[in-house]
Amino acid sequence: MLSFFKDYKYFAIVFAALSVIIMLIIYNVYDVYKPLPIYQPTMVNSEMVDSTLQYKKKYHKIADFSLINQNGETITQDSYNDKIYVADFFFTTCQTICPIMTDHMVLIQKEIKDDQDIMLLSHTVTPDIDNVEQLKKYALEKGVIDSKWNLVTGNKKEIYNLARKSYLAVKTDGTGDEYDMIHTENFMLIDKKRQIRGYYDGTNPDDISRLLKEIKILKEEYK
Repeated sequence: MLSFFKDYKYFAIVFAALSVIIMLIIYNVYDVYKPLPIYQPTMVNSEMVDSTLQYKKKYHKIADFSLINQNGETITQDSYNDKIYVADFFFTTCQTICPIMTDHMVLIQKEIKDDQDIMLLSHTVTPDIDNVEQLKKYALEKGVIDSKWNLVTGNKKEIYNLARKSYLAVKTDGTGDEYDMIHTENFMLIDKKRQIRGYYDGTNPDDISRLLKEIKILKEEYK
């Protein structure tokens, strides 16, 4: 009996190794469901995170907010209740990364326009310039669908706190001016529990493709 096992020991090892490899190939080929991470402040570049949160490891969520959209309507967390949404920060007079980011948001809007679970939310970082009238003009130019995508303005301190303490998505401007910020190319994927589930480069087409794929993955959690 011992001789039998000795003779087939190497065969068993090779067979086990091949089985593991085949299982890994099947896992990746058939895109087996893998939950998205839940981002905490400690997982994000510290430049994007308010100093009061840089050591927070769990329970991070998007805070309550009250802002005004392109139609002069008050937008709160209730407006996104039971929704998955993509958020970003921009300003209408930006001539660098914002036009690319907005074009990509338009692309995402096209892909999710018939999906009642998904919405978009863009926050201006220059609310002194981007009033309701300016946001409406911008929305019309870009083909924003009001029921899917809110462009919001409001109190600068509130927007700053959302950016630094909730979405963990912008840098301070370094000048010492209160509540001034440098927005980044980040798109954030937010789940129905107000948790951050992904960060994406809003100027990168490959990241936009990944975002659209990961929206589908996130939706699997609610089936």
